[in-house]
Amino acid sequence: MRIRYGMPFAAALLAGSIVTAAAQTPPVVFLDQGLGWDSVKRLDYYSRDQGSRIMPLDWLEALKLPNGQPFLADGLARYGYLPNPDNASGLPVGFVASGPTGAQNVGMTCSACHTRQITVAGTSYRIDGGPAIVDFQSFLSDLDTAVGSVVASDAAFAPFAAAVLHSASPAPADVAALRGAVDGWYLRYHTLILRALPKEQPWGPARLDAIGMIFNRLTGLDIGPPPSFLIPDNIKLADAPARYPFLWNASRQDLTQWPGFADNGNDILGLSRNLGEVFGVFAVFQPTNDGVLVNYLNDNSANFDGLSALEDLIKKIGPPRWPWQINSDLADEGRTIFQRPTAQGGCADCHAIKLGKVRGLEPTWATPVQNVGTDTREWGVLDWSVDTGVLKGAFIPLVTDPLLENDKAFKVLATSVIGSIAERVLTGGGILLDAAQAVGEVKGATPHLLKGRLPPQLRALEGAFRPPGNLPGFKPLGVPNAPSPPTRGSYESRVMQGIWAAAPYLHDGSVPTLAELLKPANERVKSFKIGSNYDIENIGLAVEQTQFGFTLETTDCSDLNSGRSRCGHEFGTQLKPEEKKALLEYLKTL
Repeated sequence: MRIRYGMPFAAALLAGSIVTAAAQTPPVVFLDQGLGWDSVKRLDYYSRDQGSRIMPLDWLEALKLPNGQPFLADGLARYGYLPNPDNASGLPVGFVASGPTGAQNVGMTCSACHTRQITVAGTSYRIDGGPAIVDFQSFLSDLDTAVGSVVASDAAFAPFAAAVLHSASPAPADVAALRGAVDGWYLRYHTLILRALPKEQPWGPARLDAIGMIFNRLTGLDIGPPPSFLIPDNIKLADAPARYPFLWNASRQDLTQWPGFADNGNDILGLSRNLGEVFGVFAVFQPTNDGVLVNYLNDNSANFDGLSALEDLIKKIGPPRWPWQINSDLADEGRTIFQRPTAQGGCADCHAIKLGKVRGLEPTWATPVQNVGTDTREWGVLDWSVDTGVLKGAFIPLVTDPLLENDKAFKVLATSVIGSIAERVLTGGGILLDAAQAVGEVKGATPHLLKGRLPPQLRALEGAFRPPGNLPGFKPLGVPNAPSPPTRGSYESRVMQGIWAAAPYLHDGSVPTLAELLKPANERVKSFKIGSNYDIENIGLAVEQTQFGFTLETTDCSDLNSGRSRCGHEFGTQLKPEEKKALLEYLKTL
């Protein structure tokens, strides 16, 4: 029997992979993620601003927990967010304070949701680009409670105002102005939290209804009438959580998003993917529309340069290398099983590296999108209809029809993202770059309405939001030989590099380990705890967890629309026990 290790311990020491910080016990091992990934890029990834604006830093620092401790007392570690010793404000990985000193705003960047830390035998292992094990719903809810307690009365507001204004006796006019700003913030935020967050079946750690919250934040908080910009009835219950995806293949797959509705594989499509994401995590987006010209960049906080830089960083993150011993003989047997046809228990038909669509300088990897009998609830979110508010009548020529007064949230997002990118690219500091392709009428010097097909440098955006199923209102794409859109209940099948580090499994995170996934659905565990403790034998979440005290209760195949069904993907379930063991050993090597 040959035994080898993912990375020799001595090599890890020489590479500086093991770092102990004074505030961290036990020490953290930063895993080998390829020659293109190092500590400089990691720090940039942890702290690069993408334009998210949750609230002013002074406010967040002044907020208290119900027990009187500062809201930031543990650096948000109680929600699973990871310490970032390089952050001068004490914010965790993925939280950024941007702006001039004294007027900074706190926002999130993609590493908040895509940095993983697991614990094995008392040692913690950091996996950059891995799906975070964080409880985002509890963070959102507790932030709402903290601000709600501040605005509950003048007496409660007074110490908050003193802290924010840095004065034991602030001027009444300053207090009144601050109170007005906080009340306006709380009206919008509380409306979102009250209507969007599920109470009976919370997301729990490691899961998030990202699409639902993007739709809710964009259509519920951004496109209504001033001063609040709210359309409360557009905010719907976000009860279709999916697990966070890993990022190390994100730029290479030729399709993306769990339902596979978005083309992927070049920089402009990466910008589209990332812009939609930052709209969901509190970027400011307040477009205007005078009936002729739509200004998508009016009060738009998206940091386009930051988003592009983050995409470049994501390209450099490699899959984590398994740091423990591997039985090479057994893994060789597993490789043979992996390469079998699906009908014989293999995986390669859907998950091997295969040439995809060529959309950039490098070929993409093919991303099969198919229905394998898994939970369907996310597809219901794609059918949401909303009041289009200020964007009524807006459209992308030859891509979408003009938005009706009541239309699909999917179309509102597509129009907002593509319109924002087009306006940004076709203008430089207010200077029209391509008048022939852009507009016929210009107010000032900034074009706000495309006229004719997207210009060549933006044409890939025609596939950035392929209508899922038979969603009406999208025009035939200008892309030749465009693939058919995915059908209801279909999800992407990604290349499985680093899959060992991505538990829980299935798109809805309803299966705790790869060993469980190789069982028939009716034999999979009905419930399991979620946390950072890892099982390196069954590959996934350990049975015992102490981090959150949360147990996910799943449903069987009789309820495929629960948002937590463990049904489907019954591939390899008929393999013999020794074959399953060999396959699992091989998956450690990817």
